[in-house]
Amino acid sequence: MSTKISSPAGLLEIVNGFRKSRIILSAFELGIFTNLAGGAMSGQSMADKITADPRATDRLMNALVAIGLLEKSGGVFSNTPFSAKFLVTTEPAFLGGLSHQVHLWKTWSSLTEAVRKGHSVTIKESIGKRDENWLQSFIAAMHSRTQQARGVAELVDLSHTKTMLDVGGGSGAFSYAFISINKDIVSTIFDLPTVTPITQTYIEKEGYSKSVKTISGDYLKDDFGGKYDLALVSAVVHINSREENQLLVNKCSEALNPGGQLIIMDHIMSEDRTEPEIGAIFAINMLVGTLKGDTYTESEIRSWMANAGLKNIKVTNTKEESYLMTGTK
Repeated sequence: MSTKISSPAGLLEIVNGFRKSRIILSAFELGIFTNLAGGAMSGQSMADKITADPRATDRLMNALVAIGLLEKSGGVFSNTPFSAKFLVTTEPAFLGGLSHQVHLWKTWSSLTEAVRKGHSVTIKESIGKRDENWLQSFIAAMHSRTQQARGVAELVDLSHTKTMLDVGGGSGAFSYAFISINKDIVSTIFDLPTVTPITQTYIEKEGYSKSVKTISGDYLKDDFGGKYDLALVSAVVHINSREENQLLVNKCSEALNPGGQLIIMDHIMSEDRTEPEIGAIFAINMLVGTLKGDTYTESEIRSWMANAGLKNIKVTNTKEESYLMTGTK
């Protein structure tokens, strides 16, 4: 259940939450944490490094100290252990997906007009036509779900799976997780022509070149390239309209071997669409960021699967703010 707002102070705390978010994102954009990786710096030195106003830079860094992402001693600033690990670009655990949050800031700022129009007013083109910087940060944000992918893989019966189709698989995080459970799986990641070159870099980096391949295309139009024991559609249906999702589910069903599984992983809403809270908020993310996207109810997703001839449809809570819906051919 959502937390009830019971006082003006509680409301203002939520409303003012954007301030800390903007401080962190601006510091991220300016490269403050990465520049501090070489050692402590004064506000003046940092301003010189990032070509910014000295007083403004000092105030921003002071605010980062107050938030808990920088430390200050003797008039100079340094990273906290957390910032040094997660916010420095050269570190293995770098949270590169924060670049996507910068992009989301821009789309969410248009919410009022998006409600008036009924769709995004800042996004005019499909994902496949967006610039490389946007795509790189988007795929990085999706790859940050690696830990979630491992948890999901443990919930799925993979004992009879040899071939897997990962629709809109992006970096391949879920393919890698499924293969870690069953080493015999060979996965095909189907994604847009502008995405699969990025996918290839992740495949090579993660060491899965022998067990993961890619096919480029439009999942609403193009052939999936074979028959599969399992088709995974993770974080995809919320981008599409109801009609597009029925078409996608039909195509996935056709690509399955007899007894094969279709797994849809996404937010699944209550029938009145008010719960879970994260799904209701994510529906707004789709409103400001897509032309047709939404979050969907269990009955809607169940109907797409049934219409595609799938049986034994069930729901599994991943305990990671999303659900699995599984159907068998």
